[in-house]
Amino acid sequence: MKLIIGLGNPGTQYERTRHNVGFRVMDTLAAKYDLRWERRNRALLATGTIGIEKVVLVKPITFMNNSGEAASELVHWYKVQPEEILVVYDDLDLPVSQIRLRPKGSAGGHNGLSSIIHHLHTDQFPRLRVGIGRPTNRHMDTVGYVLSPATGDEGILLATAESNAVDAIPLILQQGIGAAMNILNADPEALRKAEEKRRFQQERKEQARLRKQEEQAMLQKNTDNTTDTDTIRA
Repeated sequence: MKLIIGLGNPGTQYERTRHNVGFRVMDTLAAKYDLRWERRNRALLATGTIGIEKVVLVKPITFMNNSGEAASELVHWYKVQPEEILVVYDDLDLPVSQIRLRPKGSAGGHNGLSSIIHHLHTDQFPRLRVGIGRPTNRHMDTVGYVLSPATGDEGILLATAESNAVDAIPLILQQGIGAAMNILNADPEALRKAEEKRRFQQERKEQARLRKQEEQAMLQKNTDNTTDTDTIRA
């Protein structure tokens, strides 16, 4: 089982802000796989499967700077190891539209990630960074920047990055951190191709399952017809 934690702030006033990238990725992922949200203590959870992997999507509602409080409760509740966690969050040091996967590391100045590291007593867990860039307006401070929405072309680029993050998560679950890093961190186009390949493989499996189902139904029908004929003859 994997615990996938998207970071953000609760409340409608924060929904479209740059800092809520993690929440938006979780919402899109839950909708894509038809997972429903429910509240448990200090987090919203959506439980289900992605591919063959059981997952719990998490949106802490403790506000960003206390994300670790909710995360640590869930880590202990589900008894998951650090390597079974994936944290999705916004990153100022990554250009808008880019995503990066890391297996471990420091918080890099991100308060939400810093809180998780503090409460888990380790930084040895994977994280998926979604770039929001730094403010180009020198009069805007960092807090004001992350707590405001991206608009215009920047908004389009950020929405693309969030979509890429959503596509990246099934890839990470299927191929593992190491293999996924080679794809995600090298070329965004490679992610698109890998996602297409994954979907194609899923479609082939589904087609094979349906063919097998049809063959079994036909075999059963032939068996029933033979039985009926034998009964008439008797």
